Amino acid sequence: MSEETQLREKMRKIEALFAGAGTEGERVAAGAALTRVRARLAALQRDAPPVEMQFSLTDQWSRRLFVALCRRYGLAPYRLHRQRLTTVMLTAPRRFIEEVLWPEFEELNLALVQYLNAVTLRVIREEVHRDAGEAAEISPGVTGAAARP
Repeated sequence: MSEETQLREKMRKIEALFAGAGTEGERVAAGAALTRVRARLAALQRDAPPVEMQFSLTDQWSRRLFVALCRRYGLAPYRLHRQRLTTVMLTAPRRFIEEVLWPEFEELNLALVQYLNAVTLRVIREEVHRDAGEAAEISPGVTGAAARP
């Protein structure tokens, strides 16, 4: 199984977890899971007023994932005029954000970051240099050839 296939499967399982799937059959039915989450959101929207929340997502991959996840649930993420590209605003029930959206995003984002890191390291090692580790840490004032490990 390829790394991408593993990531996709992991993302489906995470979605099923946050949708409250009870059986393996439900976990496989991503459409049913999405319907359940949307129904939960609709119920929360009836019970509690939406709040405007601001999210700061420092990398483009996390930001794109968060925006796509919001849109999946019928929410409309936005940025206010002159806000940084790293900022995403969202108006939704606080309880939905705290209990469903943000925890699901964190799980999906962790899986995505791990995947992107593994792919990046593999490409660097294969195409640039086999040592893709961090730079050596040296003491202050040590420079040049003396700093080399």
